[in-house]
Amino acid sequence: MNDVSITAPEGGEVIDLGPVRLRILEDGSTTGHRLGVGVATLPPHTDGPLQHRHARHDEGFYIISGTGRFTVGDRVHDATPGTLVMVPPEVPHTFANPGDEPLVMLCTFTPDLYVQYFRDLRDAITGSGGLTEQATAEVMSRYATTPATDFG
Repeated sequence: MNDVSITAPEGGEVIDLGPVRLRILEDGSTTGHRLGVGVATLPPHTDGPLQHRHARHDEGFYIISGTGRFTVGDRVHDATPGTLVMVPPEVPHTFANPGDEPLVMLCTFTPDLYVQYFRDLRDAITGSGGLTEQATAEVMSRYATTPATDFG
């Protein structure tokens, strides 16, 4: 049996992805890999990843502060503090911070499949000195995720 996990405000694993910072609060080790949890911070006027689909996991975003812009196929939704965005498998999506203040979101990954994705993406950035859409798509492909170019 696992023990309770408590992550202090300054705790967790920090993963820097260029201007985006992700602090992993639960990497799945306490939840039997059923759930991963992190806090993502995007500086003002920052784009997120290319629009994509996950084949094997749900992703959730709870807006703590700032305004998140979620693009789902060809629809755009602005999410303010207190908004929860849940993305099931196979739904094309991306997010960005169009505002003038940092966007802070609590993120969930069910199961925790995508926690390692962020580590691999960080390593790709470190290894190449930058991040391209091609490099992002290659890392995504390891985690049952593909760029979304059609919205059917």
